Amino acid sequence: MKRILIPTDFSHNAWNAIEYALAFFEKVAVDIHLLHISYSGSVTDEANLHANGISIIDNSQKKKEKKLREIQHKIETLYPRRTARVEIRAIQSLFIEGIKNAVEENNIDLIVMGTKGASGLKEATIGSHTGAVITRVKCPILVIPERAVFEGPKNIVFPTDFNIIYKQKVLDTLLAVADLHQASVKVLRVANNDLHLNEEQEKNRSFLHDALVGRSYSFHWVKSPKLEQGLQSFIDVMDIQLVAMVAKNLNFFQRLLFKPRVARISYHSEIPFLVLHE
Repeated sequence: MKRILIPTDFSHNAWNAIEYALAFFEKVAVDIHLLHISYSGSVTDEANLHANGISIIDNSQKKKEKKLREIQHKIETLYPRRTARVEIRAIQSLFIEGIKNAVEENNIDLIVMGTKGASGLKEATIGSHTGAVITRVKCPILVIPERAVFEGPKNIVFPTDFNIIYKQKVLDTLLAVADLHQASVKVLRVANNDLHLNEEQEKNRSFLHDALVGRSYSFHWVKSPKLEQGLQSFIDVMDIQLVAMVAKNLNFFQRLLFKPRVARISYHSEIPFLVLHE
């Protein structure tokens, strides 16, 4: 991964995402594109989280560009030995349109975004827009929760129900991240009572097994009545630093990322998510 896009609204969460990205890619040379999009609007409930309209009201481009230069200077001061080259840009646009254009124009390999949390998103913040980017922009995205503190990922959990075919682009991104940190990929199936895989699931599991040969990996299953609880238990026991999921399985990852309202669920505010797109 060489070209990273980091949208920023100048918040603490956005800065946390920048610091996380700098640490995550400390050992490789990358181009980081810091982008601020001037917008306004509101999200009234989760039902319209991914389709909210946004109008342009901010004309203070010079002020935004000054803030971006200040962030760029802050990075240069705090990280003098970084391998990343940082470019800045402020635009006025519909939010998703601006992200899509930036991804295409700069041939972006990965988006990194901070979020205030994965549940109860009711305002047009960087958090709610993370949800919109995940579902509407076909580019891998690394979601950095508000309480995430960088720890080089030794173990990556890949939750799946084996109901989808894993495209090569998805696997290439997953393996590139794992290779970057010499991390072990732990494939996890959370099941209620029925542990049996049908013929299609077995085929997909076999394909995934073959794709992981030559790297550190393992397959696991957790018996749990709730998907969120099963994942939380696995994270707690297996020392997980990153959760990777395929965006195609929309219902599956939305249950984990956007609606973890079960008691004692904390991963959504502490553990980064790598959302993989085909």
